[in-house]
Amino acid sequence: MLQATKKWLFQKISSVIMVPFMIWFLLNIVEIFNAEYNEVVIFFTSQPSKILFSIFIVSTFFYSALSISEIFEDYISQENVKKYSNLGVFLSSLIIPLITIISIIYL
Repeated sequence: MLQATKKWLFQKISSVIMVPFMIWFLLNIVEIFNAEYNEVVIFFTSQPSKILFSIFIVSTFFYSALSISEIFEDYISQENVKKYSNLGVFLSSLIIPLITIISIIYL
C-alpha cells in the first residue's frame, strides 16, 4: 500500500472515530458552559470523562497532524523545510495531548 493511501485511510478512520466523541463533548460542554469551577472540575475528574476526553484529544491531534502534514506535502517545495515542519507537527501532536492527559489525570 502506498504511503499516501495509508495517510488517507488513517485520516478517514480517525475522522469517523472523532464523530461520536465530538457529539459527546459538545453535549457536555453545553451543560458545563455556565457551571461553577467546582462542577467543571468534577466533570473532568470523573472516570468516564477522563477516558472519553483523552481519546477525543488524541484522535483530534492525530487527525490534525495528518491533515497539516498533507498541506505541507502539497505546498512546501523545499524538502528540508518540509521535513522540519512535519517533525514539529509530529512532536506537538505528541506533546500537547500528553500534557493535557497528564493534567486531567492529576487534576
